[in-house]
Amino acid sequence: MGAYLLLVVGTTTSLTAATAACSGWPACGGGYALPTEAPGWVALAHRALALVVGLLVVVTTVLAWRDGASRRVRAALTGALLLFPVQAGLGALVAVGGLPPSVGPAHLVVGVAIFGAVLAALAWWLESETGDPDDAPASFQPGTDDLPPVEDAPEPDIPTATIPRVRATARAYFRLMKPRLMWLLCLVAAAAMALAGGSGFTPYTVAATLVGGSLAIGASGTFNHVLERDVDKRMQRTSDRPLATDLVPVPNAVAFGLLLAAVSVGLFWSVNPLTAGLGLLAILFYSVVYTLILKPNTVQNTVLGGAAGALPALIGWAAVTGEIGGGGLLLALVIFLWTPAHFYNLALAYRSDYERGGFPMMPVVHGETATRRHIVWYLGATLVAAAALAVVAEPLGGLYATVGVVLGAVFLWTVVRLHYEQTEAAAFRAFHASNAYLGLLLFAVVFDALVV
Repeated sequence: MGAYLLLVVGTTTSLTAATAACSGWPACGGGYALPTEAPGWVALAHRALALVVGLLVVVTTVLAWRDGASRRVRAALTGALLLFPVQAGLGALVAVGGLPPSVGPAHLVVGVAIFGAVLAALAWWLESETGDPDDAPASFQPGTDDLPPVEDAPEPDIPTATIPRVRATARAYFRLMKPRLMWLLCLVAAAAMALAGGSGFTPYTVAATLVGGSLAIGASGTFNHVLERDVDKRMQRTSDRPLATDLVPVPNAVAFGLLLAAVSVGLFWSVNPLTAGLGLLAILFYSVVYTLILKPNTVQNTVLGGAAGALPALIGWAAVTGEIGGGGLLLALVIFLWTPAHFYNLALAYRSDYERGGFPMMPVVHGETATRRHIVWYLGATLVAAAALAVVAEPLGGLYATVGVVLGAVFLWTVVRLHYEQTEAAAFRAFHASNAYLGLLLFAVVFDALVV
């Protein structure tokens, strides 16, 4: 996280023109003067942080060689160590103006490479310390249809009195909409709209997009309930769903989903046709492509299915601008990469349940060791994409950087603890940390874009 903090501060430095306020090296002025402006102190702090992180890399590399770490761990750390002088030299040239503008991004690229090397060393070291290469099942057949329902599945509690029955029915239909997904995905769309800004950012556009997005998520969730109702009866965590317990008739659920989809697309259309097309695509992708094709047939279902969560970023951007732009695409990439790092924790917690349901989730097919390794990789990729978003999206500044580093560190800490504890509680801890990371990061995007 020290290497990542260095990377994020570097992106913030370039955004705040701090380098111009401290143009000497190693300090300001002729190379030994203190800054006279606040941005200059940011640049000086960045250089001091680089010195500290460089020393940490040196110590870590020495310890890895002394303690006989695996060859790939030593190679990754040695690579990071060799890149550090290059990074420092590029930083010095940037400060004194000796680097051509076309080569300027090389400074950030080398920073990303250092972070990636240290992260790779961490992932491989954790795997060697805590992993079990033999924990993957010998074979797995996805989509098993002959498994019985869960024995202790709850019976539907349907009141007989009128008012309680109406309330129970309303709760059942609300559950069909998967409300837990709504707040986060709507926040994704809101962040994209805030980033896009401009004249298209009007109260009606925001309201219509967020309401339409909520209904689109509700329609997708309802169709998912309909299509997986038989499998839900075989899984402990889903055996109490309204369709699995026959609390809501299937025809009624289908009609409800179609109504939500129609109203959602209509609201999107009132914004612009591109938003309506992306909204319809999101509903179809989650309901058909993910639920029927990806989830029951490929171990990469979580990775590819991340496109469903990424689409709200494109919807929000298109609602304001009428097109698909770079900021929206990069925010969508953050969500896409975050999804496996987030959901693999839930897959670990419910491994036996997914195996019973016949779903080829990563821990079911390749084992828990491989899943934990993939969580580290995707978490690292998410952090890099989030840093890149700060470079591309100019409104993002100090709050976004602070939240990204602090919550990213918390997320990483829970993942490291997951490697050692390997319990359901540890998996849920990492799962909730991933939610907190993305949720607060998106709030920071909205705040920086609209307030700062």
